[in-house]
Amino acid sequence: MSGENGVADFGDPAEMDLDELRKEIRTIDREIVELIAQRTYVAESIAAVKREKGLPTTDESQEEAVMERAGENAEQFDVDANLVKAIFRLLIELNKISQRDKR
Repeated sequence: MSGENGVADFGDPAEMDLDELRKEIRTIDREIVELIAQRTYVAESIAAVKREKGLPTTDESQEEAVMERAGENAEQFDVDANLVKAIFRLLIELNKISQRDKR
């Protein structure tokens, strides 16, 4: 619980644990964003190579492989596969939009 002035009571171990957990969530969130940025950079590099070689930027079989891997990884870490696939579908769509904007 918060003490006076909205400041956490550091004497309460449950609050300290909650603060530590929230700090860990903030760190994980930052790492997720960093990984999205890295993935986006690599995807843009792939699109550039495809453009240079005259290949289509979209590849349905590759997208399907990404989705299959996402589901397998979700199961390995005991995370809802449908949720993970939805996130990856969004990442793929964001990459497609970015690639269209760069043409």
